[in-house]
Amino acid sequence: MKIKSAEFEASAPDLASCPRWALPEFALIGRSNVGKSSLLNALSDRRDLAKVSSTPGKTKLMNFFVINGTWSLVDLPGYGYAKVGRQEQLEFNESTGDFLEGRRNLRRVFVLIDSRLPPQAIDLEFVRWLDAGHVPYAFIFTKVDKHSATQAQANVTLFQQRVAEWRQEQPAFFLSSAKTGRGRSEILAHVTAALREPIRA
Repeated sequence: MKIKSAEFEASAPDLASCPRWALPEFALIGRSNVGKSSLLNALSDRRDLAKVSSTPGKTKLMNFFVINGTWSLVDLPGYGYAKVGRQEQLEFNESTGDFLEGRRNLRRVFVLIDSRLPPQAIDLEFVRWLDAGHVPYAFIFTKVDKHSATQAQANVTLFQQRVAEWRQEQPAFFLSSAKTGRGRSEILAHVTAALREPIRA
């Protein structure tokens, strides 16, 4: 897929405020500072389409970008842990949850995972939540340029093994580097294939 145009369209605080269109949507989500904005810029081939911040949790709204006038990338707020008493529990924007469960034209959620780390409980919990809601997703393991290919693959394998504990069929996964462009063509090919899928029931 060749990216001919990429434009910011709108920000939305909740599902009711999201653009009223039939464009197929592909959402990016992950822990804070996993590299969502950098990846969005790399995929769109626009250096400053999304603002990159060194401050974790900068994205507060759902941001919609129209690609080639035919589909949309959606930058979602990241998820994290909230302390509840002496415990920690998975927390993400309530509106994000409504969007993921209720947006009919959402074709795929790209869950961004930091390839430098072994499987993190917070990522696994979020993926379990997606599976429970029958939300279609794929993995993008980011920042593979930051360490060796051997270590990246080892962490990917470990993550897949954990997911296999409750899911028989493994979702698609991609190794990505916003700096080198690795994974870009494969991710866009996945988007092309997903564009042929029917709208969610």
